[in-house]
Amino acid sequence: MGLNKDSQLGFQRTQKDRHKSYDYVLEPSPVSLPLVNPQETRVLQVSCGRAHSLVLTDSEGVFSMGNNAYGQCGRPIVEDEVFSGSHLVHKMEGFDSRVIQVACGQDHSLFLTEKGSVYACGWGADGQTGLGHHNKSSCPVLVGGDLAGVKVQQVITYGDCSLAVSTDGQLYGWGNSEYLQLASVTEMTQISSPRLLPLRSVGRVRQAACGGTQVAVLNEEGDVFVWGFGILGKGPNLSESAVPERIPATFFGKSEFNPTVRVSSIRCGLNHFAAITEPGELFVWGKNVRGCLGIGKHGDQYFPWRVTVPGRVTDVACGVDHMVALVKSII
Repeated sequence: MGLNKDSQLGFQRTQKDRHKSYDYVLEPSPVSLPLVNPQETRVLQVSCGRAHSLVLTDSEGVFSMGNNAYGQCGRPIVEDEVFSGSHLVHKMEGFDSRVIQVACGQDHSLFLTEKGSVYACGWGADGQTGLGHHNKSSCPVLVGGDLAGVKVQQVITYGDCSLAVSTDGQLYGWGNSEYLQLASVTEMTQISSPRLLPLRSVGRVRQAACGGTQVAVLNEEGDVFVWGFGILGKGPNLSESAVPERIPATFFGKSEFNPTVRVSSIRCGLNHFAAITEPGELFVWGKNVRGCLGIGKHGDQYFPWRVTVPGRVTDVACGVDHMVALVKSII
């Protein structure tokens, strides 16, 4: 659903002309993939960038569609290629094993394989591909740097900053650090190769999230730490931090009456955060652009706020100015 001027939602045939595609898709519509076994193959994950999309399947690999001006779809860049109305859906190749996770940045793509390796392609002007240069890459390339030989369990990106969490709970980062996202290892605004981020007093990282200007990590104890620039969740007086700041667990409902409450997952939008606790409650904070936080009021939210949801929240996705929650009904 949404903008499709670069065919990032595939070829969506119009009702009047079968040779033309809709520039806007106003309701859920199926996306045609060139599957060998369409009845048996299942989609495991999708990810969207500024004008491209990735689709991960269980048995037929990764497919890309949309704008490939920087190689973000993992195929050769064609000068002056017209992406509008394109039928092209590209099956990506060149990985060391089965891809188990995909992540779209603004104009780049990250891939995590079963062996724990990270691959990248696309726009690298801010170092966001992590390939040791600032050029475009039109095919998936193995990411090295401090990640060489490290087994990764999660890759994360949003705008032009990229992160990876290793299986031993370490956090690695590369790309844009204009807003102090990577200030623990550099005073520069860009890093083109992954660096281990020495996060003191954070413990083993279980999950990470990054937005346009901010970063959050979740440790094994269920504590949330934030840094970067923006509304970070510790009140209006904290708008910038180069080091991780722990958000008190009481903000997520932990008390003497509920001592076991823990955060189980975290997400970032462009300028806002979301956290899900183990009981399935959703907490949000940050810029409340167009009411994207769902808190029933206007104005930004400087502390985590529990959103009233009719059921148990199992996952949430954050966009630029919207949010979608997956909820398991309690009825």
